[in-house]
Amino acid sequence: MATLSNLFIDQDADFSTTVTVNDGSGSPIDLTAYTAIAQIRKSYSSSTSTSFSVTFVSPRTTGQITLSLTDVQTAALSAGRYVYDLVIIASGGDKTRVVEGIATIKPSVSR
Repeated sequence: MATLSNLFIDQDADFSTTVTVNDGSGSPIDLTAYTAIAQIRKSYSSSTSTSFSVTFVSPRTTGQITLSLTDVQTAALSAGRYVYDLVIIASGGDKTRVVEGIATIKPSVSR
């Protein structure tokens, strides 16, 4: 089961957050043989999405993944509530959703 974690993202600004993926006992998972995908959508059924840039923190044995959006990407998102998730994919193709939640895009004043 994925961890629930809500995000607050400033519109028109760069965004970055780091997630630690742990096993059932709370120890970091070795992500050496994994890839990952993370997206934000207006709703679960939306046909359009914005992909986060996904970077594995070195060494991958720390279980940490950084999700990022550029200021151009956040500017293209209307203020409001969205949904997002992060899925890791094992070398054999097994997919696991590790974190999900609500992403709130906060409007910008300075442009």
